[in-house]
This record gives sequence, C-alpha cells and structure tokens, in this order.
Amino acid sequence: MAKRVGEFLVESVGEAVAEVVLSLLACALLGLLALIVYVSWSFSPRVTVAGAGLLSLALAHGAWRTFRAPAKGRRRRGLAAVTTVVFTATAATAAFLALYAPGCNCL
Repeated sequence: MAKRVGEFLVESVGEAVAEVVLSLLACALLGLLALIVYVSWSFSPRVTVAGAGLLSLALAHGAWRTFRAPAKGRRRRGLAAVTTVVFTATAATAAFLALYAPGCNCL
C-alpha cells in the first residue's frame, strides 16, 4: 500500500514538473516569436509584410499538398516537400502554444 502511494506521489510530482517546464518553454517560444516580429518590423515594415505573405503562401501550399489526395505512386518532391514540412511544423508549434502558452499567464 505504501509503495503504491509513493509511486502515485512520484508520478504526480513528475507530471507537475513536466507541466511547468512545458509552460515555460511555450512562454519562451511565444516571447521569441514576438521578438522576431518586433525586430523585423523595426528593421523594415515592408519586408515584414512581404515575409508574412510569403510564409502564408508557403503554409497554404503545404496545407493543400498535405490534405490533397496524392497521385498513385508519386512522392512529394522539391517545393511540395518543403512546404508540407513547413506546414506540419507550424501546425505542431501552434498546437503546442495553444495547449501550454495560456498556462504562463502571459496572454
């Protein structure tokens, strides 16, 4: 009985520590993204808007290639592979921030 209680306590403390670490990581990532936008906007608003447009275009192409039914026997190559990876990484980052960034009370 005491062994199970000890295991429960260790597991609970481990989960709490993991939540804190993930929340701090999410806050650091959110702060880094905000800093990148701020510095970019300070450097050149036109380049920032153009970069955001190009990123949006790449994300749209990646989403289109990800959710479109591929032709039989064809692999994604070149630009399609790059935009698919960019879309997937952005979606994973957005999901991570949506889960853990509100926990840091910076929003």
